[in-house]
Amino acid sequence: MTKSQSSAVQQGAKTPYRLASLDILRGFDLFMLVFLQPIIWSLGSLPHPGWLDPIIYQLDHEVWEGFRCWDLVMPLFLFMTGASMPFSLSKYDGRKPDAQVYRKITRRFLLLFLLGMVVQGNLLGFNFKYIYLYTNTLQSIATGYLVSALLLLHCRVRTQIIWTAALLVIYTVPMMLWGDYSREGSFAFKVDELILGRFRGDLSYTWIWSSLTFSVTVMLGTFAGRMIRRGRDRQMLTVRRLLVTGLVLVVCGWLWSFNQPVIKRIWTGSMTLLSGGYCFLLMGAFYYWIDVRGHHRGLDWLKIYGMNSIAAYIMGEAINFRSIARSLSYGLEQYMGDYYSVWLTFANFMIVFLILLFMYRRKIYLKI
Repeated sequence: MTKSQSSAVQQGAKTPYRLASLDILRGFDLFMLVFLQPIIWSLGSLPHPGWLDPIIYQLDHEVWEGFRCWDLVMPLFLFMTGASMPFSLSKYDGRKPDAQVYRKITRRFLLLFLLGMVVQGNLLGFNFKYIYLYTNTLQSIATGYLVSALLLLHCRVRTQIIWTAALLVIYTVPMMLWGDYSREGSFAFKVDELILGRFRGDLSYTWIWSSLTFSVTVMLGTFAGRMIRRGRDRQMLTVRRLLVTGLVLVVCGWLWSFNQPVIKRIWTGSMTLLSGGYCFLLMGAFYYWIDVRGHHRGLDWLKIYGMNSIAAYIMGEAINFRSIARSLSYGLEQYMGDYYSVWLTFANFMIVFLILLFMYRRKIYLKI
């Protein structure tokens, strides 16, 4: 990509105010995704001590109804996208948006959507049999970003809250009236089947109708970001607001689950509130520890992932460095036995880390 494109690599980009906890929390999310979980899972495929089983269980998605730690990774990615928006769009507070901001929003939406197809839709294979139009985290971020950006630019906070609640209602009513909460029986699945047809990806997930609740998750992030941005002179009050909001959302999500199950794969409303509550709690904890108390020791390295989250995601999900690791470690297999596969997984994601480290030290950030 050239420097004239919106996804150009920008060197030494500076912002008036950068929230350290946001970069570190985002980095923690990406580290889990493109380093820790694949290695733990690689170990789990071999004989291992029993204490590792609960960890492996939590580092996998719930089969259908329920919620595990790993089910928070994608909502947190969307939430962090929203949390950064009050800062990135702050110059339009009280101002009428110009054509430039709409071009930027449209460009970002299209690039994220296209990159999502490259990562998971096999776009570059030029084989229509294996092209999936909407089936990736980057595309859910693109959709939530588009909706949230328009709400932030054109609506007051109260109206934004009303629209966020309305999106939950719009999602929920057809789900209750015209289907159930099984995979094939859900209204969300039927919408995907009708609109996407054979261009769907993993049939255990839904995307079109779930875009409504994707947008709610991003909007929840914008509310957290606004709390932090407007409360920088009252930091402890901001921490309390983040934590209380998180607890309220968790309780609301849990209570709603008695009527609408918590199902991440179709992004139900109860899952949206529950996961959003956990995101608020994490944001509050990280903000307190890092930005309020100033404790950075042992955490700043996560910025290597957090400040290049899109690059980390694409490399971790779409590029296989195992052939490099295999070439450089030729001959080790005879000594490592079954654990050679664990080494290859570790080396693969260590190469990703080293590339990100190089970019971080050179102040090279992939901006969409």
